[in-house]
Amino acid sequence: MNVQENISLKPYNTFRINTKTKYFISFKTIDDLKKVLNYEGFRTIKKMVLGGGSNMLLVNDFDGIILKNDTKGILVTGENKDFTYVNAQGGENWHQFVLWCLEQNFGGVENLSLIPGTVGAAPIQNIGAYGVELKDVFHELIAYNTETNDVEKFNLEQCGFAYRDSIFKSKVKGQYIILSVTFKLTNNNHRININYGAIQNVLNSKNITNPTIQDISQAVIEIRSSKLPNPDEIGNSGSFFKNPEIEVADFERVQKLFPNIVFYNLPNEKVKIPAGWLIEQCGWKGKRVGNTGAYAKQALVLVNYGNATGEEVWNLALEIKASVKEKFGIDINPEVNIIK
Repeated sequence: MNVQENISLKPYNTFRINTKTKYFISFKTIDDLKKVLNYEGFRTIKKMVLGGGSNMLLVNDFDGIILKNDTKGILVTGENKDFTYVNAQGGENWHQFVLWCLEQNFGGVENLSLIPGTVGAAPIQNIGAYGVELKDVFHELIAYNTETNDVEKFNLEQCGFAYRDSIFKSKVKGQYIILSVTFKLTNNNHRININYGAIQNVLNSKNITNPTIQDISQAVIEIRSSKLPNPDEIGNSGSFFKNPEIEVADFERVQKLFPNIVFYNLPNEKVKIPAGWLIEQCGWKGKRVGNTGAYAKQALVLVNYGNATGEEVWNLALEIKASVKEKFGIDINPEVNIIK
């Protein structure tokens, strides 16, 4: 195995935070992974799997082993008249996987275009955007149980998907390494979803009245590119906070004080409020604090202007969280994983 010691993680996280890890090991096959996990000298050392490094904030150096998932491969595993089942290895880049699906005219993931990260990390977060979540196209996944050394299969129900959450982020956090994911995608009669965000506006501007899944993807790419900074230019991890979901009674209380509040009614007797709107109302949009700040085009995105430490970004996040709580009485919580 190729073991690197005391290397910087700056190239491996989209926040571009310059922390170090004690050991860094990449794996391309399950056999590579087993060698690392079963090596006697590494048994008692803490481990963390790294995909694209796009949904994390490294606050401190990591005193353990970073395992970089570099498994690759996309394969059609089954099909019928309505759906095609596609298996992708965990190390595949998510957006490149979406583009591959679109080239084959497989539908369902087009609204999830340009989301950074890897296929293996996508179920952990139950990634979502523009009215679609990963769970909507999920069939099953294969994961390695680091406690029993067994390879296990998880179906939709077993993953416990929720808003930006799954059992892999909560109940069994750190216990499993996701090796591959199988998706259930439409191969005809695609379900076009243009009811969220500015997708319809982009289509209208192009005089597209009968959009294809490729049109939807391109619209999403344009919207995301206009609102979100490129991590190669400004370090960031996309949306830093989840959009809070509150009870109707709590929302009515807030709405009386702030009649212009932006909101979305949910089917579970709750109301979703855009965290970006809350943060912007507290005066954070475009505000810079030292080497970090809230992005000028989208307050929900915290950025590293070049030399920010993870602690600086985390302290800013705590300040923003406190100000939203003070002004609105609403708790906002990180969407990114905070690694301390």
